[in-house]
Amino acid sequence: MGIVQRQSLRNTIISYIGLAIGFANTTLVLPRLLAPAQIGLTTTLMGLATLGAQFAAFGFASTALRYFPYFRDPARNHSGFLALLLGGPLLGFAAVAGLMWAGKTALLSRYATDNALLGPNYGVAIGLMFCVLFISLQDAYLKAQFHSAFSSFVQEIGVRLLILAAAAAYAAHWLTFEGFVLAYLGAYALATLALTAYLAAIDELQLRPSRAVLRVRPLRELLAYGGFALLSNISGTLLLTVDALMVGAKLNLSAAGVYAIAFNISTALTLPFRALYKTAYSLIAEYWKEGAMDKMAEFYRRTTRLNTLVGCYLALGIGLNLDFVYGLIQRPAYAVGASAVLLLLLGRLADGITGVNGLIVVTSPRYRFDLIFNLGLTVSIVVLNALLIPRLGLAGAALSNAIALVGLNGLRTWFVWRTYGLQPFDGRIGRILAVAAAAGTAVWVLPPLSNLWLNLLLRGGLLTALYAGGLLLLNTGPEVAAGAALLRRKAGR
Repeated sequence: MGIVQRQSLRNTIISYIGLAIGFANTTLVLPRLLAPAQIGLTTTLMGLATLGAQFAAFGFASTALRYFPYFRDPARNHSGFLALLLGGPLLGFAAVAGLMWAGKTALLSRYATDNALLGPNYGVAIGLMFCVLFISLQDAYLKAQFHSAFSSFVQEIGVRLLILAAAAAYAAHWLTFEGFVLAYLGAYALATLALTAYLAAIDELQLRPSRAVLRVRPLRELLAYGGFALLSNISGTLLLTVDALMVGAKLNLSAAGVYAIAFNISTALTLPFRALYKTAYSLIAEYWKEGAMDKMAEFYRRTTRLNTLVGCYLALGIGLNLDFVYGLIQRPAYAVGASAVLLLLLGRLADGITGVNGLIVVTSPRYRFDLIFNLGLTVSIVVLNALLIPRLGLAGAALSNAIALVGLNGLRTWFVWRTYGLQPFDGRIGRILAVAAAAGTAVWVLPPLSNLWLNLLLRGGLLTALYAGGLLLLNTGPEVAAGAALLRRKAGR
């Protein structure tokens, strides 16, 4: 097995473990240990840090992945590429940090009701920005060197366990909340140092600058690509951060904390989609290379059907059992986010059902249109939040998110169909949605049981039976039929 295959396998294992730890942390454990305003504070600090780091990096992480092969030359320290990779964003960090500090009063005025909580911790956002920035740059450099597994472990598992330990120490009164916030920052600082130490251990911490780096590829070309990457990636960052930031600014940090937990609960729906996209990206790129449009069309239809099958089931499973999820948290203050969860699930389900349209666009000859779609998403979600949060509160932020995702994917699906003649829908998609609606309605009208676990078993069992039975009866999902046949064969042994 080659180094790329080994790293890919390790990354896959680490990613799934990390996702499980992250989901348990942010959805079940931390809300039991921290009040909504405290969750809202850490979410706000991290959101500011992530946005700031994105601008400070100016797309250099993507530039490293794209251009490092041109610089690769261990005998010459890769022509000083690492010094360039870190040096440019370091200047960006200084500029963004300066702007954040100069604008402190103006920004805090947006959080007037929570100045006593956010104000003393404002500097932590700048510290987090530095850590997030350099973690992303070192991670990109390690990926370019085919040494990504350790970085994945540090980010996906190490940081999350350290934050969990800090929260447990606060709950046990070993730390004050101010101490917890510093420990939160410390977790990312340790991750930054760990990646630096790892680079040194593999003899890749080559920080000596060299003029030769400017002769390998023109600096203008690197900056142009970085700017394109920044604009392309910013929508994804905003999609993850802007809702909670605007909820905190327009409502309060407690509302931001409640929304953050609702957002985290809804992410469970995206896990199978993410797993699929990791494989789909390279496969679709190969179809473009071969000009195999028939294969791409079939893959587009098959993945859309599979995402619809799995997505509807998970969305219903989560939405119909929110009492159980919030019951595990054991803090009633978070349960007011239930309506936000349902709206977020709707947007994420639409995002999954539309299949791999985004991957088709970004790997196509017209990949630059993906930038237009992403910028449109960025503008729409900010404008919708500004309009709907003051009127609808948490539900307004969730509705903004859902509308933006549905609109974006509708446009991208139309673009792929109009430009390349590819569209993923057939009659089976409609039948799957009809079965899901019928099964969900039947479970929803059930009177709830007083015992949360029995309620989960009853609702989950009935949903599974009705959903799977309906799909088999209508011969809608060949994957379901194949699974049922396999179970029958095993039962007959």
